[in-house]
Amino acid sequence: MNLGTVATACFGLSCALAFWAGGGYYHAGLEFIERDLRDKLRRLRVNTKNLGKYLTAWIIALAATFLGLSIGLRSPIFGVMFSALMICGPWYLIRRMAERRRLKIEDQLADAMVALSSAIKAGLSLGQSLEILAEQCPRPIREEFQQIVGEYQMGKPLDRCLDEARARLKSENFALFAAAMQASRESGGRLNETVERIAHSVLELQRLERKILSETASARTSAVYMALAPFAVLAVYYFIIDPDNTERLFTTVPGQIMLCASLTLNVVSYVWARAILNSEI
Repeated sequence: MNLGTVATACFGLSCALAFWAGGGYYHAGLEFIERDLRDKLRRLRVNTKNLGKYLTAWIIALAATFLGLSIGLRSPIFGVMFSALMICGPWYLIRRMAERRRLKIEDQLADAMVALSSAIKAGLSLGQSLEILAEQCPRPIREEFQQIVGEYQMGKPLDRCLDEARARLKSENFALFAAAMQASRESGGRLNETVERIAHSVLELQRLERKILSETASARTSAVYMALAPFAVLAVYYFIIDPDNTERLFTTVPGQIMLCASLTLNVVSYVWARAILNSEI
């Protein structure tokens, strides 16, 4: 047994002891991840019944990846890095998908409010107007109205249906829309005029957001190119310019540390750039 194998085994044992000592923090972190994922998956309308089992399988895959790279390739540094990517990657993708769906609903909400106002102006009740939205609106907002109408027809109070949809969507525009409908039901008034004013405000906000997106499109594209550039440079050095010295980045401990640090900084810089360029009005 050589020194590298002993060092890798000692590193794995120390990680196991650290995991055992920090069991409370592990369970708290797992509960936070499960709660956050459950919320995002519900917003994506994905069944979360077996989420706990999937998380357990995910943790087993993380442990297998870490042990495989640490012991099989004798590279605990790569094991930590790839395990971190397996932790953050799917979580980040699910959060992005949920956010994209929320933004799409925001874009469709103004047209839905105009349609609701027209239906109410034509003499239909609020419940009948919502049924029209559940049938005619595009996805994904149609799915939300279908759930509201379905729960309302099953006997749940409309105010409660709107409150649950507001908590599920976490959309400020939808919260304003739901508050207007609830206020109209409680105190009366011309709901169609209120909804039309809200729709006008939402359309104006969307116009400003689209203007910001168009003005920052080139910067977002540059951020993608900057994130991919280090991989292209590494490939050129590995296959063309200096293969021998580039290979040492993968086979020596200092090289692995530099690669992992570079990858971490690259990912952080890309996420930071996306956060800066994100349009918030």
